[in-house]
Amino acid sequence: MRIAILGRSELLYDTAVLLRKNGNAISCIITAQEAPEYLKTAGDFALLAKELEVPYSCSSRITENISMLADVKSDIAVSVNYPCIIPEVITDLFPYGILNAHGGDLPRYRGNACQAWAILNGEPRIGLCVHKMVGGELDSGDIIVRDYLPIDHTTKITTVHHWLNERIPPMFLQAVNILQTDPGFVLESQSKDPNGALRCYPRRPMDGRINWHQTALQILRLINASNKPYGGAFCEFEGEPLIIWDAELVSDNEQFCAVPGQVTNIGDGYIEVACAEGKLRLKQIEMSESVGSPSDRIKSLRKRLT
Repeated sequence: MRIAILGRSELLYDTAVLLRKNGNAISCIITAQEAPEYLKTAGDFALLAKELEVPYSCSSRITENISMLADVKSDIAVSVNYPCIIPEVITDLFPYGILNAHGGDLPRYRGNACQAWAILNGEPRIGLCVHKMVGGELDSGDIIVRDYLPIDHTTKITTVHHWLNERIPPMFLQAVNILQTDPGFVLESQSKDPNGALRCYPRRPMDGRINWHQTALQILRLINASNKPYGGAFCEFEGEPLIIWDAELVSDNEQFCAVPGQVTNIGDGYIEVACAEGKLRLKQIEMSESVGSPSDRIKSLRKRLT
């Protein structure tokens, strides 16, 4: 197959390398400015294009590259994290379509930050789909390959990203191989019923602010959904920002009276904090760009996090 590479991130970069290694020809690479959390930059894609001796472009407007795409005559394209919706005039250039990897359980979880929203919503699993793109639409189109990662309230977004990194390249290869053998293959056609869809909107660093008047379970999910590679869930301690990287629920069955955010216990390497319902044990924090044990910084039960 002659395959066009469209998009950004290390996931797409690794996919291009894997597809090439397995006998496919990369016809061109079109990328855009990377996001801060990406491990592969536009410069990395430029070097890969030079190594493969294929046309390259860095542009956030895919239609600026329509002549290039028409000239290289690709069979199919793969796309990850392209910064705009790809229109029909582009999808129509590929006889086998454009494949997209979406880290959400389609057709329900569509849009942005689907993995974080799934953790926040207490879902039992996170879906990953490779699907054919529909020009001008978001996360629509026939699903070709699907996989799931079971999760619970202890799952961090860090773990999810590791799983995505491992699964997306081989799933793209699997989908390409399936379509090469059977161009009409469809694992599942997505329903058009809006009642079955959940549109997820982007999250920003400020969305990680902790409200201690929520339950311990809600706050733990926020900590895990905001974890690395993102900026972390945060609050304040004595006027300084405090990021929480690791926490767990406290199961001591104590009946207590405390203001939410009150420190209720200080142990060896941890502190415990009262929430509106239940308590959280904080095991790793960051203050003043220093990561360490909360008990090294907080020494009194009279202290509160706000």
